[in-house]
Amino acid sequence: MGSTDVAAPPQASPPSPPRRPGAWQAVQPVLARLHFYAGILIGPFLVVAASTGLLYTLAPTIEQVLHADILTVEEVGTDRTSLADQVASLRDAGFTDPVISVAVAGDPELTTRVVTAPDDVPVGATRTVFVDPYTATVVGDSVTYDDWLPEREWIETFHSSLHLGTFGVYYSELAASWLWVVALGGLAMWVTRTVRRRRLRRLVVPESGRPGLRRTLSWHGSVGTLVVAGLLILSVTGLTWSTMAGAKLGELRMAVTPESPSLDRSLGADDGGSGGYVAHHHGGSGGAAGDPLLVEWNRAEGAAVDAGIDPPYVASPPFAPGQAWTVTQTTTTWPMANDAIAVDPATGFVDDRLDFEDKPLLAKITDWGIYFHLGMLFGPANVVFLAVTAAGLVALTLLGYRMWWQRRPPRVIGHRPGPLPQRGALRAVPWWATALLVAGALVAGWYVPLFGYPLAVFVVVDVLVGLTRRRRPVATPASGTPSSLG
Repeated sequence: MGSTDVAAPPQASPPSPPRRPGAWQAVQPVLARLHFYAGILIGPFLVVAASTGLLYTLAPTIEQVLHADILTVEEVGTDRTSLADQVASLRDAGFTDPVISVAVAGDPELTTRVVTAPDDVPVGATRTVFVDPYTATVVGDSVTYDDWLPEREWIETFHSSLHLGTFGVYYSELAASWLWVVALGGLAMWVTRTVRRRRLRRLVVPESGRPGLRRTLSWHGSVGTLVVAGLLILSVTGLTWSTMAGAKLGELRMAVTPESPSLDRSLGADDGGSGGYVAHHHGGSGGAAGDPLLVEWNRAEGAAVDAGIDPPYVASPPFAPGQAWTVTQTTTTWPMANDAIAVDPATGFVDDRLDFEDKPLLAKITDWGIYFHLGMLFGPANVVFLAVTAAGLVALTLLGYRMWWQRRPPRVIGHRPGPLPQRGALRAVPWWATALLVAGALVAGWYVPLFGYPLAVFVVVDVLVGLTRRRRPVATPASGTPSSLG
């Protein structure tokens, strides 16, 4: 019989080495871990800040309803009386305290605010007398805090410090310091998830299926995408005038931009001789005729007219001899022309002028940001935007806690939330990505201390917990006994 050839068995190919994940895939678990812990630990502060901020958006309406009798005039006239006559009306009504400023409203329906400095008000407060600009009669008065009446001041302080003084101020700064981290991290992960699944519509349209973790996650991601721009704006604008980060960011702004010019209130030797504008001396009636100080109010008002300083503006007498009067525009809905002038009270000449356009760009952006944070920049549209953003932040935080609860294992005994993210994610990140993460955290922590300090504490505690778990022997659960999760 002839021999038959037997085919040799095919050799097994060597197993391919495990594919190393890309940089973004490796960073995602680190980002998810940071997002999770920031949401859990900072979430309560975010809810309080958003809730009190939502209340603050109602403050202007509350103020208008409670004080309509002194904030608005009974009848809009055709001609306004002079500032001198309006200031003189205070004496007729029995107000003898020194006048420190007069706020002329841009809205014809609003009264003029004459701010005085009495001795019987709380520290930091003044007394504002409200005058009908068409009849020069006093319609009422109230204790005020800058431009705010007591109710609005109480709400603003509740939002910024919970009425807890210096300690309370740090709560709102802590929330603002972490809000941008949570918002950007969540947005990055949600966009990655929707792109990977090729369901871009889910970026902003949540799922409407059966209730559960997947649906909650969809709502969390969609709401976050819709309000993320507002969250970032609130975080940045809140930090620019915060206690710790505000000082650091102010130093950074001074280092990268020219110093913002200031109005020179000191009068030179040639008082007004070189001024470019000559005030029209409006002849005041009544007490203004024989009172030099009241005549100077008219000169300041006339200088403002000739210099193109339109209402709303604030006129203020000098604080010391040898200083000029000032007239400063106070438009907040779109402050593109908030100019200021210094007026020589003896002649009515403009001794110095500061135009808003002369300020550096970063200084303008800072002013716009503060106005936006206070709900003033675009009028009612700004307030509605802030209210929607604040409500969205509350919903996001509550949905995040709900997801943690829904992630708990089905066999868990008792009422316990879901498991914590697994440790060790940073070890899979490329060294250069780790270096960038550490460098970014150090820079952000330096300029935003209430982000850096909690992050450092978290890292130290996390490392200590990891070392403790490594030394602890792992016990094998007995047959039929559910293992502990989370």
